[in-house]
Amino acid sequence: MLKISSLKKLVTDSMAIDLGTASTLIAVKDRGVVLDEPSLVAIHEISEEIVAFGQEAADMEGREGRDLVVREPMIGGVVADFEKTKKMLAHFVKKAKSGGSNLAIQAVMSMVSDVTHVEQRALLNAAEEAGIGKVFMMEEGLAAAFGAGVLPTDKRASAIIDIGAGTTNIAVIAKGSVVHSTSERYGSNEINDVIATHLRRHRGLQVGAETTEFLKTNFVSTYLPDDISKTIEVRGRDVQTGSPAAVEITSGELYPVVESVVRRIAQLVKDTLTELRPEVAADIYDRGVILTGGGALLDGLDQYLRSFINLPVTVADEPRYATVLGLVKMFDDLKLLERVARNELNVLQNAEIPFEA
Repeated sequence: MLKISSLKKLVTDSMAIDLGTASTLIAVKDRGVVLDEPSLVAIHEISEEIVAFGQEAADMEGREGRDLVVREPMIGGVVADFEKTKKMLAHFVKKAKSGGSNLAIQAVMSMVSDVTHVEQRALLNAAEEAGIGKVFMMEEGLAAAFGAGVLPTDKRASAIIDIGAGTTNIAVIAKGSVVHSTSERYGSNEINDVIATHLRRHRGLQVGAETTEFLKTNFVSTYLPDDISKTIEVRGRDVQTGSPAAVEITSGELYPVVESVVRRIAQLVKDTLTELRPEVAADIYDRGVILTGGGALLDGLDQYLRSFINLPVTVADEPRYATVLGLVKMFDDLKLLERVARNELNVLQNAEIPFEA
């Protein structure tokens, strides 16, 4: 005899999906994070067929075969290529299932706060075509807040700064609702771009995505480094001759390049905090801000922000997973899920999207 609880597990998989520019994270109720892969697809240029997804596609990037190209179907946290996003999501959902292909799946998905109706419909349709029966959409900032430990019952305000690869989301939450939010289609990927541009223009070296990602996560500091003479050898292709080449760079050389990006994010935070109502501002003055998202892991970012906005800055325990863990918590409190997702349903119905309640 099957116990009722195990029977329930057979009937539905409740999934939380954080479909990001750089990574797709999926958590399943009672199982935690089950999938963490790059949001990439490898395509055969002639047949347009997808030959690899996620990590497998990432392993090919920069070293693709002759007719292969690696693409990001999501840009700035929204669907850039519907067909490829749909196939990628279907692949990831299938991978994350707890077995048996006849499981009904319900999912809660995150979206950036300034998402348009068209972008939202694309996300929803991609989810439905990936075989998800019931989809709830939820604001990323609210999910990140719950994932970072903010309680939906807390009446005092908390500020969450979620820095992804393609977006920066700032959300101020009180009593389980968003009281103020700002979103920019601008994130830590900009650091990769400015590093690559600097090396090309000033050092005559062309480098790939893998190299810039390595420099961003292991070498540069977003806060003035203690030792600006620390060096690293960077290898790539000489711009003039096209031959393989290498240059030595210092952390002091890259700091101002990276700081230009970080300053823009910090300025966005500062500007947003000037738009709050007095009581909310008082709460944030006491509590400071919480950093989530992959960008929160950038070396020295919390220090930089602290000195820029003159407020306490803390990094969430698992910043990359804050949003997806916040989303999956929703299945423990369905009333709360109905409340936070409900405001979107009218929007979706107005956008003529079939939604089965």
